[in-house]
Amino acid sequence: MSTTDRQPLDGVSVGILVAQEGTEEVEFTEPKETVSDAGADVVVLSSDTGDAQTVNNDLDEADAYSVDKRFSEVSADEYDALIVPGGTVGADNLRADEDGVDLIKQHRAENKPIGSICHGPWTLVEAGVVDNRELTSYASLRTDVENAGGEWTDQEVVVDDGVVTSRNPDDLDAFTDAIVEEFAAASE
Repeated sequence: MSTTDRQPLDGVSVGILVAQEGTEEVEFTEPKETVSDAGADVVVLSSDTGDAQTVNNDLDEADAYSVDKRFSEVSADEYDALIVPGGTVGADNLRADEDGVDLIKQHRAENKPIGSICHGPWTLVEAGVVDNRELTSYASLRTDVENAGGEWTDQEVVVDDGVVTSRNPDDLDAFTDAIVEEFAAASE
């Protein structure tokens, strides 16, 4: 491959978190596909291996996706970037998973980038990584973000020192563009 054929995320390892149940399908599949198409090596992470059941519109069962590794089997130094999709139930399940939350804490302690959309920032709140940071999320998380010391704003995408956040699936184009840009910049 010539240098002109190089993709922006060639050689970048990305872990994408998924709950065993309840992650919003499009918030999982579109970022995963986008970073993969940009050259990243993507690993699906969850509390257990097997299949993770996603949803559409929080209530309707969607497709199931294979999990590559358990949170308990990995460490932050294995990934250059992380993605945390939303889904009300999925995000609530992720923020209750101690190993998943610890992975996010370690990842941000190493100042590595992370992208999170919709209800996904609940896990960032749980991991204690929103203090003194501007971010966005699904509107109902505003109080949670502010109570955790973050500054919540109503924008389609917010990038603050390696943390990329968006409000909902309508913002996916802006979100995926921003995570590719941020993940590429961090890997240089």
